[in-house]
Amino acid sequence: MYDPKSLKAEEFINHEEILETLAYADENKDNIELIDSLLEKAKKLKGLTHREASVLLACENEEKINEMYDLAEQIKKDFYGNRIVMFAPLYLSNYCVNGCVYCPYHLKNKHIARKKLTQEEIKREVIALQDMGHKRLAIELGEDPVNNPIEYVLECINTIYSIKHKNGAIRRVNVNIAATTVENYRKLKEAGIGTYILFQETYNKESYEQLHPTGPKHNYAYHTEAMDRAMEGGIDDVGLGVLFGLELYRYELAGLLMHAEHLEAVHGVGPHTISVPRIKRADDIDPDVFDNGISDDIFAKICAIIRIAVPYTGMIISTRESKAVREKVIRLGVSQISGASRTSVGGYYEEEPEDENSEQFDVSDKRTLDEVVRWLMELGYIPSFCTACYREGRTGDRFMSLCKSGQIQNCCHPNALMTLKEYLMDYASEETKAIGEALIKAEVEKIPKEKVKEICKDHLEKIEQGIRDFRF
Repeated sequence: MYDPKSLKAEEFINHEEILETLAYADENKDNIELIDSLLEKAKKLKGLTHREASVLLACENEEKINEMYDLAEQIKKDFYGNRIVMFAPLYLSNYCVNGCVYCPYHLKNKHIARKKLTQEEIKREVIALQDMGHKRLAIELGEDPVNNPIEYVLECINTIYSIKHKNGAIRRVNVNIAATTVENYRKLKEAGIGTYILFQETYNKESYEQLHPTGPKHNYAYHTEAMDRAMEGGIDDVGLGVLFGLELYRYELAGLLMHAEHLEAVHGVGPHTISVPRIKRADDIDPDVFDNGISDDIFAKICAIIRIAVPYTGMIISTRESKAVREKVIRLGVSQISGASRTSVGGYYEEEPEDENSEQFDVSDKRTLDEVVRWLMELGYIPSFCTACYREGRTGDRFMSLCKSGQIQNCCHPNALMTLKEYLMDYASEETKAIGEALIKAEVEKIPKEKVKEICKDHLEKIEQGIRDFRF
């Protein structure tokens, strides 16, 4: 009898199935009747299969592409409204034993400055982030069992949560570390992490092994099956992603969606987030060496199709991308962005000297958090610093049931307004504060009075009164 839990990486990311899918997409890229039927199916907000989504990706009809963009925008509004969740990455260590050819942290890079933060240095970094207004972090570090053991990661998480500075507090730590054991995932869960994030980099096994020639990350199956082990260890929110530019983008999208389908089938919960990084210039990495780079237009199309195919997932875009690109894809489905990011180890507390570069990649959007928040509000979005779902247990299947039914907005919309109000009170410039106050007032007025009682109780009154000790 078929048991999806017994599937291994090369079975749920099946190479032959992907090739057949791409051939099917090529055969039907001009099949307008089929494309229309897929768009109609997607309007029911139940998503599309990897094969169906691949047909849309192959379609080159400009009118249909615009319809895809309009549909992606509407689906984003239906599930996530006009909220954009804010976060920042925090790089703890760039020691790494892997040989990944696209990453400057690779073991053979002898001229990058190797750094590992002490707990005291982490405190300085966190306070610098708190002083900006950040409430949610994603910690990042290389894979090195000697320098970066799980005990170090757990100690860092504990330190981050312990720091209360003025009105600042980091309320949720998401974790992006190398594939590990079920036991270690249990430890991360016990430490109170939010989402466990791991990028596949590429789903093409042959390319994967060439791009990861040495180190534990070379093991394709162990890496690809990490999310199953994480869920077995009790982590019910996981985040997928590929590094676009390493392999053919159509192959990657099919593999990414097959992975999402696998998690849904086996665990009843698909990816909490999907990230869409593109390879960028770094210390000894030239992205032009990789011949699978994608244009901004293709990138936007990929973002729209992910939103259509996996309507419930949170979509993340980082400061790898420029302001212009981020503005375009936020409309098409992105729901989380980073702001004022530093990709160097210890980069928030003080600028590091040029001769001690420890960045993982070049940042394209270098604006301050205040500038990013103001920009989002000027575009009509609500920057959200809320982390209440984690603390209230709305994770995994509980979050998904609310999200897929459209009820999550009843929690997230008022919480976004409250945390934005908090940011304005504590951290915003006067210009940003004025724009934010007007936005909150307009959003509150949109909520029907009977709905206010149902979903907000007395919270909106607290927003309007600006009670300074109200910290959500």
